[in-house]
Amino acid sequence: MKLVSYNDINEKVYKGVLPNGLNVFVVPKPGFHKKYAFYATDYGSIDRRFKLTDKWIDTPAGVAHFLEHKMFDTEDGNALEKLSENGASPNAYTSFDVTAYHFECIDMFEENLETLLGFVSVPYFTPESVEKEQGIIDQEIRMTEDDPDYSLYFGLLKSLFKHNPIRDSVAGTVESIKEITAATLYDCHKVFYAPSNMVLCVIGDVDPSIVFDTAQRVLPSERGEIPLSDYGESELLSPLSSSITKEMEVSLPIFLAGCKLTPAAKGQDILWQDILGAIALEMLCGHSSQFYLRLYAEGLINADFSASFDSSAGVAYTIFGGETREPMRVFDEMKKEIKQVLAEGLDAALFGRIKKAAIGSHIRALNSFGVLASSIAEGHFKGFDPFIAPTLLSKMTIEDISRFIHENIVPDNMAISIINPNK
Repeated sequence: MKLVSYNDINEKVYKGVLPNGLNVFVVPKPGFHKKYAFYATDYGSIDRRFKLTDKWIDTPAGVAHFLEHKMFDTEDGNALEKLSENGASPNAYTSFDVTAYHFECIDMFEENLETLLGFVSVPYFTPESVEKEQGIIDQEIRMTEDDPDYSLYFGLLKSLFKHNPIRDSVAGTVESIKEITAATLYDCHKVFYAPSNMVLCVIGDVDPSIVFDTAQRVLPSERGEIPLSDYGESELLSPLSSSITKEMEVSLPIFLAGCKLTPAAKGQDILWQDILGAIALEMLCGHSSQFYLRLYAEGLINADFSASFDSSAGVAYTIFGGETREPMRVFDEMKKEIKQVLAEGLDAALFGRIKKAAIGSHIRALNSFGVLASSIAEGHFKGFDPFIAPTLLSKMTIEDISRFIHENIVPDNMAISIINPNK
């Protein structure tokens, strides 16, 4: 392993690659009582079609999420219970492109790390347990389909994208999970849970050599073949449909609008685009922008209004929205705001404040172990170093933001998803 120092933010990271291909990152936090371990695979809901040894393989929607649910089962019982008995607080999640298992604890860190690495690397499924889990996830899917926020979000993604699997639920569908068998889970675990397709991040007052030694002792020694995922046909920048509307149990209309843009290639360009997108949206419609203050004063939006930039599965898009009595009017006002900003220019004083706040936010996140670990894992899988984000922000200019808005936030590439109250 090697030590990398980031003197401008006073951080150090031990990095190394084990013989089995696992990348390990240890961020020392002297004096902190809490210790955090994050073990993630470059595998999410979008990785349904992949190439292995010159053969394309198709799997049902929802396998990655199903695997996450089942991985805590062991031949001896349940890993969640074992970790909890040892004083750890464990959890897991599946996103579009990552499945992660993590815990935090104060004592018995080495024992808990062994448990985490052990149950994630050794699958245990039976036809009976898979059938039982199908029933549980079936209920979960039906519950999310009745959730207005869920319907709103995936309504927008289905409007924006025609082919990309990002338009589909992480959990899959009631129909697709019925196709999942124990054999499906074993096969996908063998492909995507090979150490060479994973990353281990540990943060806290720990000895890096213990982390490396434990991982090498517990995990399989062989490397796996890195699969190549296929996300479908290339997407046009224009949305599949400009709007989608649904009625559900809400007190006021809610909406999400988004804009497709060309994603950055793998590497530091992804981090740069993510940062530009976030700052650009703060400039356009953040809570200190003229747009937000004007519409808030008019009663068109409230404090729930928010915006974000996201990139995954070979696509990138902006999102903004909230609760309003007039969704289409807010949507039109946003389009006018973009044109006005491009014509009149950005507020330099506002840019300075937003940039300063963003640098502070990134530095504070260094002490949020969960956020930091997931950023390290994402950066590893996508090819960028998250620790240089404050440096990139400090070099950003208002011209960079203006250029980003001009080139990427194009009204013709926008769509809106609306949930109206039931009549």
